[in-house]
Amino acid sequence: MIRKAVIPAAGLGTRFLPATKSQPKEMLPIIDTPTIQYVVQEAVDSGIEDILIITGRGKRAIEDHFDRNVELEAKLEEKQDELLWNEMRRLSDMANIHYVRQRETNGLGDAIYYAKQHVGNEPFAVLLGDTIMDSVIPVTQQLIDTYEQYQSTVIAVETVPREKVNRYGIVGGTALSDTIMQLDALIEKPSIEAAPSTLAIAGRYILSPEIFTAIEQTGKGKGGEIQLTDAFQILLRRESIYAHRIEGERHDIGNKLDFLKTTVKFALKRKEFSAPFLKFLRATLAEYEK
Repeated sequence: MIRKAVIPAAGLGTRFLPATKSQPKEMLPIIDTPTIQYVVQEAVDSGIEDILIITGRGKRAIEDHFDRNVELEAKLEEKQDELLWNEMRRLSDMANIHYVRQRETNGLGDAIYYAKQHVGNEPFAVLLGDTIMDSVIPVTQQLIDTYEQYQSTVIAVETVPREKVNRYGIVGGTALSDTIMQLDALIEKPSIEAAPSTLAIAGRYILSPEIFTAIEQTGKGKGGEIQLTDAFQILLRRESIYAHRIEGERHDIGNKLDFLKTTVKFALKRKEFSAPFLKFLRATLAEYEK
């Protein structure tokens, strides 16, 4: 039973400066919903209600977002806006959310190590705080199902173009089915020639508690930081690691172009303005094509 989830959200968000100078990148909204709310919702939809968010300096807005705002609730009640009032109350009640601050940005491996005391000696889910998954079955639930079958660490992966493998952690191994692979190689941002496949790590994991020992033995890697991919190479000596090819679409909100694409796609799914927005897009494209 996977009971706990960890959401690393301590990155500086430098790719979105100056917008992220005073607000967390995880709070950037897709229309009217902060990115991290989608991530928390995925964990909840996967049956997890005990969530630890790894934050850093300047990330207080995340805590405020999931806390109650009594004054706002009173104002909405006064205006008889029951729909918004219910939504604000749901935010503070959707999960048991805890917070710990990463003292310095030192890589994803280091961030996850801050969860050691909270998760104890049990497997747990990890969901990156700047990555949204759009899927019928929550991607975390897909990984949980695979973990229950193999009882070992599971990593979400997706296929990327070969010319882009140097932007991701890439895995290699033996295919067990169309969606499952038993891994024998994990490389952080390899060259095109050195990449063992075109399967990239996709920001969701089910980790065994052995990962903490592996992180302790991991030195600084790419970028002078403790990389989770390097810790996996150590973990691989002790236990099997499986990759699960996700069913769904991953949106990297830390990337400006992906952020724009995600906003457009999600807007077209919103019934209240999908039709007029599509009309606007068509008219705008027609103007640019002249």
